[in-house]
Amino acid sequence: MRLKFQWLTVVLVSFSAVGFAQSKKNTIIPKTYTAAKTTSPITIDGDESDVSWSKADWTDLFEDIENDVKPKYATKVKMLWDETNFYILAKIDEPHVWANLKQRDTIIFYNNDFEVFIDPDSDTFNYYELEINALNTAWDLFLSKPYRENDNVVLNDWNIPGLKSAVKIHGTLNNPTDIDQGWVLEMAIPWASYKTSYFDQNVPADKFWRVNFSRVNWQHSIVDGKYERKKDAEGKFLPEYNWVWSPMGVINMHEPEKWGYVYFSTKETKDNFTIPQDEKVKWELYNLYRAQKEYFQKNKVWAKSLSNLTKETISVDNKILKPILENHSAGYNISVKSPFSNQTFVIKQDGKIITK
Repeated sequence: MRLKFQWLTVVLVSFSAVGFAQSKKNTIIPKTYTAAKTTSPITIDGDESDVSWSKADWTDLFEDIENDVKPKYATKVKMLWDETNFYILAKIDEPHVWANLKQRDTIIFYNNDFEVFIDPDSDTFNYYELEINALNTAWDLFLSKPYRENDNVVLNDWNIPGLKSAVKIHGTLNNPTDIDQGWVLEMAIPWASYKTSYFDQNVPADKFWRVNFSRVNWQHSIVDGKYERKKDAEGKFLPEYNWVWSPMGVINMHEPEKWGYVYFSTKETKDNFTIPQDEKVKWELYNLYRAQKEYFQKNKVWAKSLSNLTKETISVDNKILKPILENHSAGYNISVKSPFSNQTFVIKQDGKIITK
């Protein structure tokens, strides 16, 4: 996935101009998944034969990150959890399985890869990314804020302690003379990786976390018997495909407010999860936040009236919202009282939501 570091200045600036314009769309409805708690041990070997996996449902097939174009190859995921780990099984159809990056924390998305994005507290700040290729080479990093905020911090040297992952190739790796079926990636991510303090009880039993998955897939050429990313007539790499579980509406994974909802159920039977109505209230605040970004790009000042951002009545489940915009020396706040919980949510100019 593109735009990993702020030092990719040219790409980042050009992306922002497109990204904010494209974000002014109807609200994206995130996907949901209920992950059951497993009591049986899971061996991380890239094989889906563990009994526990047979009891878990597959997600919907991945879709294009930006639109409803069906990806060329199928991707799907299963999820489970226990008191120690978050378990993820990804099945990736691919007729040409290849990878050449072997050093941890190199830019893995220069190969075809599978990516995990996790925001434990659903505030779009302090979230985590993990990328793994078919050689089982990992790149894990911590981000203080999305790239759209210029003062974000990216910790590339952050590693997931205790991460276990394994890849099983259904075919032959790096062999362009045959046709493969694909590869399976299995991983166990310790909850302890996401602790914010020693005493933090962060195992999300009967709670949800914001999660998304992305698959990067490149067109390839075969040069001297080896796979390479394909280039155009001018020698530039062709753009990658980005296929995701929960749709984004833009070519940017770093809008965490659009990620899916994974609910970690303690029930032994099937459990249903419904997105809380207060979450939908927050979606509307993020729509206003993106509209403010676009307004600022055009006018070099923040809008002082909500009518500058939208002419439409804002409602959630037939309940009208009455947001209030307040400007101040550092930016602005937009607050709204939820008609469902009576809690007040405030979004700041940096995209952080505060609950009062």
